[in-house]
Amino acid sequence: MLPFSDPQAVARYAEKPPRIVPGFVDLHRMSALLLAERTPPAGQVLVVGAGGGLELKAFAEFQSGWQFVGVDPSAEMLRLAKATLGPLAERVRLHEGYLDTAPEGPFDAATCLLTFHFLPLAERRRTLQQIMRRLQPGAPFVVAHHSFPQSAAEQAVWLARYAAFTVANGADRAQAEAGSAVMAARLAVLSPEQDETLLREAGFVDISLFYAGFTFRGWVAYKP
Repeated sequence: MLPFSDPQAVARYAEKPPRIVPGFVDLHRMSALLLAERTPPAGQVLVVGAGGGLELKAFAEFQSGWQFVGVDPSAEMLRLAKATLGPLAERVRLHEGYLDTAPEGPFDAATCLLTFHFLPLAERRRTLQQIMRRLQPGAPFVVAHHSFPQSAAEQAVWLARYAAFTVANGADRAQAEAGSAVMAARLAVLSPEQDETLLREAGFVDISLFYAGFTFRGWVAYKP
């Protein structure tokens, strides 16, 4: 069973990101601040990979006038998002599925946090293109995910550092090291240079790195 369709894994989801993502709460806060630079007070924001609802809740609390469309393929995760949002859910339309069937917008901003490392290269390209065409001119796009150097030696160093970080936050060492090995084998991680190239190829401009936390990187970019 896929982890995001396993009810038990989904039920525990909200506890996990703060322990395994450096600066998780601040990542949400920084993302909201970057969105707010160009998103109007009553703006429409597209949130890709919205299951769980943690970033939706953070963004909705940050700006009371924003409306959201949250897209995720997992029904279980979207049910968790609705529960996480509570009364804030009235400002959010949740879409079960992928971007090719999601609302067209146009949106004033978009985010995709902690999702792209699950997508193979071709699907990542398509997703960026789908996001781009749904944005208003000048709209910001904030994206963050695993992204670190991919030579064998550098990869080993960064995965060891990431495992050490999770152990320092209470993870079992053997499980943390096994998790890093699985990440190396199964996730579609690219180097930061490759990630920035994909953003440029999709048409985004003024691409800036704003977040780096061990194996994670985050960028803000804009539709021309």
